[in-house]
Amino acid sequence: MTSRAVTVGFDLDMTLIDSRPGIRATYLALAAETGAYIDADLAVSRLGPPLETELAHWFPPGALDSVAARYRELYAHHAIEPTRALPGAREAVDAVRRTGGRAVVVTAKHGPSARLHLEHLGIVPDAVAGRQWAEGKAKALVEYGAEVYVGDHLGDVRGARAAGALSVAVPTGPCGAAELRAAGADVVLGDLTEFPAWLASYAAGGAVAG
Repeated sequence: MTSRAVTVGFDLDMTLIDSRPGIRATYLALAAETGAYIDADLAVSRLGPPLETELAHWFPPGALDSVAARYRELYAHHAIEPTRALPGAREAVDAVRRTGGRAVVVTAKHGPSARLHLEHLGIVPDAVAGRQWAEGKAKALVEYGAEVYVGDHLGDVRGARAAGALSVAVPTGPCGAAELRAAGADVVLGDLTEFPAWLASYAAGGAVAG
């Protein structure tokens, strides 16, 4: 069976990794340091948008830049160790390489923080583009030639569509399968363990639907 190279973009939080324990720990450390109230459990239930979007619920606008910078400093000390790869994450990246394509992580997370996670977990993409959200992800996806973008959030679906890429969604984050389909996802898988088989079929010219 003839196959072809497929370059694939992946979201990070709740697509490749479950960073909720580490993000929760970082918010608690930030709250303890600043004296601000932060509902860390609520914050980790709505991962996806940029950090500043969440911080705006807990801090005044004038403090956001400095608080975000401090959060990112704390993040390296509190968030990396507790984070785990989601089932199928490493295998999904490896599957892209087997087609001869490139695996690119395109995430709203700060790039250096994303790289710390990936290095710690032994997930080795070909490139990482950080601080990209929703339609803003399209620039990196087009730059790297990604024809497929895999994510867990409605913003990931929007980013894929803005880039003209196939949207492959996994309901492992805050958005359910029906919601992702309604937003325009081309393919919805149960989780990343299903991705290698789907990609092998797609790369060989099989049907897109999933």
